[in-house]
Amino acid sequence: MDFWEWYDRNFLAAQEHNVSIYELEWLILRLSDLDKLDLRLRSQNITQKITPELLTNLDCLWQKRLRNRIPVQYLTGSVTWRDLELQVSPAVLIPRPETELIIDIVAENCQDEIYKNGIWVDLGTGSGAIAISLAQYFAQAQVHAVDCSEAALEIAKLNAHKNQQQIQFHHGNWFEPLANLNLETKLAGIVSNPPYIPSLEVLNLQPEVTHHEPHLALDGGDDGLDAIRELIAIAPDYLISSGFWIVELMSGQAEIVRSLLKDNGKYTNIQIHQDYSGIERFVCANKK
Repeated sequence: MDFWEWYDRNFLAAQEHNVSIYELEWLILRLSDLDKLDLRLRSQNITQKITPELLTNLDCLWQKRLRNRIPVQYLTGSVTWRDLELQVSPAVLIPRPETELIIDIVAENCQDEIYKNGIWVDLGTGSGAIAISLAQYFAQAQVHAVDCSEAALEIAKLNAHKNQQQIQFHHGNWFEPLANLNLETKLAGIVSNPPYIPSLEVLNLQPEVTHHEPHLALDGGDDGLDAIRELIAIAPDYLISSGFWIVELMSGQAEIVRSLLKDNGKYTNIQIHQDYSGIERFVCANKK
């Protein structure tokens, strides 16, 4: 079978399995030296670049995508996020495009020297995406990253090394590792993309998520806000005056989190930010 016969057959298969055709293109481009224009123009040189061995590998991976609903990022073991190339595995949540905005919000709100030269912590770092981008943006800052999964930390460390960023990684649950580092009232900022999906909803997500991504990074308890409540309650003990706090959350939680921050009494300048789709995705604040 030549490449175009295989491509056209699996174009139709993607539709039948309710999988985006863009995933097929992404997989092809990820494993070859082709570009999108080659595919869109059905370039003649494709048949020379796609060797029989490569086509066999593509077919094997794509069938796993269709039959087992394995995300293509796990099949290739990599993803591009902002300008980072990151390794991923089922030990970590696949970094989403909307999460990229958390760095932009930090950049917009944290221009003063206390932030640029301060100490930042990414809680629940997963693949390390946020921590690495923070270290890139705040080149003079000290960045710490915490995760309760040792397997996730191993991936994050590899990604930090690959992207040439110096980050201090800690194994433990939320603030626990920081208690031994004497960081109380010393943090310029706390960033987190915590688990925020209600427990019952985790079981009813797309099979790509429910069956393959780590529930530890998804399950936020009965209402999805267990971790966020802890972050709100404890963060003021670690932040400097005017220290920055931001979390990602799911649709419908922003006003609840705003109220929790307000009721806590130790936060000011509480803001809600939307993602690319207009969903209220982030809440940030400063310590009074």
